[in-house]
Amino acid sequence: MTGGSLGLHAGSYGSLPNIKNVIAGGGRLLHSKSFGSVRKNPIMMLSGSREKERSLPSIWYRYLCRRKISMLLLVALAVLVFVLGSFVVNKESNSPNADQRIGTMSMAHYINATRNEASRILGRRNRQKGGNGNRFQASVSKGANHPCANFTFPPPPPPHLRRIGPRPCPVCYLPVDQAIASMPSSPSESPVLHNLTYVHDENPIKTEPHGGSDFGGYPSLKQRNDSFDIKESMVVHCGFVKGSKPGHQTGFDFDESDLAELQQFHEIIVASAIFGNYDLIQQPRNISEEAKRNVPFYMFIDEETEAYMKNRSMLDSSKRAGLWRIIVIHNVPYSDARRNGKVPKLLLHRIFPNIRYSIWIDGKLQLVVDPYQILERFLWRQNANFAISRHYRRFDVFVEAEANKAAGKYDNSSIDAQVDFYRTEGLTPYSEAKLPIISDVPEGCVLIKEHIPITNLFTCLWFNEVDRFTSRDQLSFGIVRDKIMAKVDWRINMFLDCERRNFVIQAYHRDLLEHMPPPVAVIRRPPALPNIITRGRNLGKKIARHGRDRRSGSRRHHKASAGNRESNFF
Repeated sequence: MTGGSLGLHAGSYGSLPNIKNVIAGGGRLLHSKSFGSVRKNPIMMLSGSREKERSLPSIWYRYLCRRKISMLLLVALAVLVFVLGSFVVNKESNSPNADQRIGTMSMAHYINATRNEASRILGRRNRQKGGNGNRFQASVSKGANHPCANFTFPPPPPPHLRRIGPRPCPVCYLPVDQAIASMPSSPSESPVLHNLTYVHDENPIKTEPHGGSDFGGYPSLKQRNDSFDIKESMVVHCGFVKGSKPGHQTGFDFDESDLAELQQFHEIIVASAIFGNYDLIQQPRNISEEAKRNVPFYMFIDEETEAYMKNRSMLDSSKRAGLWRIIVIHNVPYSDARRNGKVPKLLLHRIFPNIRYSIWIDGKLQLVVDPYQILERFLWRQNANFAISRHYRRFDVFVEAEANKAAGKYDNSSIDAQVDFYRTEGLTPYSEAKLPIISDVPEGCVLIKEHIPITNLFTCLWFNEVDRFTSRDQLSFGIVRDKIMAKVDWRINMFLDCERRNFVIQAYHRDLLEHMPPPVAVIRRPPALPNIITRGRNLGKKIARHGRDRRSGSRRHHKASAGNRESNFF
């Protein structure tokens, strides 16, 4: 390659046909019409060749200088971008409590790939306050000596690498033995409320044109309003209004052997439920030997699900399915399987009167982190006694109601009636005025709870709303929480939904799994070989020939092809 051809290539990012009217030679541009005279004069060609040789060092020098300058500019630009990015992150940071309250909303932006009005409101409030905290710093209430005190979320990925939809994010867990050692030695203090008992009524009568059930006892609106007036001792409706004890002639009844099991004392339990044969049992993973010995796993099922499991040989006389101890429910109180599932979800403290902590997961979820680690991370480390993840996208009850209607989750008129009732009680769309409350809408498939009077009252009153109105518990969560928090100094740890997705894996419902087509095998073919360019010609491109050259070229082509076949054979 001559110096002139190198200069042409360096000065053009296109192809040769785009510059066919000019050629390079001797460090100057020549029009193509003068090319014939150059070829006819060998002396001029020789002198031109010498000039090209002499100009070669200068061309290389200019080429290398350009590359050095370009690299220096790129390095300077990269440093500038890094410094500006660090400055922006630090500028948007707040107080050390920013993550605990609102700071990790920025993490949710790229994790969930959604930017909503909450993030804009909270981000604006964040910037107005100022501060020098780390926006991605994980909040730890146990002080700087905690092993996870310096844990930070990774920076957001570039926009072109962000995945659409929610996904997990990193969570700092303690080792199981350290998590067990951090369990509080005594129950947390229940603010104001110390004694909570429950209404018993063998003949509940519906006296007002509102929802309710025989199982829940039809509390009047006055009784409902009184239940939010927090006192030291209270008596409230909380399901199981009939019978001598929960599970015995109350509706939602257990076998006698199961009743004795449920009365035992346990520090921690994990519970779930499948009704209407709606899900497949998901076996927990990564459970420590300590948890397998001391933490029972209870799965509540109805008779329809029991029959399916027996037909598939998934359940025998031992009433166990892997780690799960199966509890069969008789005389379910509702025709709606999803509403039946709200009974163990919200009323575990009535079914298990002698436990300290519980972790509830919906039947479609698979637990993949040890229960001790979950409790340490979301309760004990935060000095909380109730934890639930906030919705990954929606944070406003009115927006959630419209989403439920659009998805056909429940009868639209019933949803409208519930939301209109809450509006008359003072419920407003979410705004920055509610801070430090960061969301009115939970992702309610996981509940982490310490069983003390105030948390038991909260789930009782939450269940009463589900019993009175629709079974969509996301709609009633906020109103119950706000009414209790207006009376006592109590809060709920609403953590990021991506953190929930770290310790549970969500599966499809059974009917969807059974109708899915089998996976299709994907055959990966090797990539096509690139065209090889030799001596400035593309072997993959046919070149037209004329006369004798065409015939002789054809013979040479056949010989070359034969040689290629022989080399491929060997």
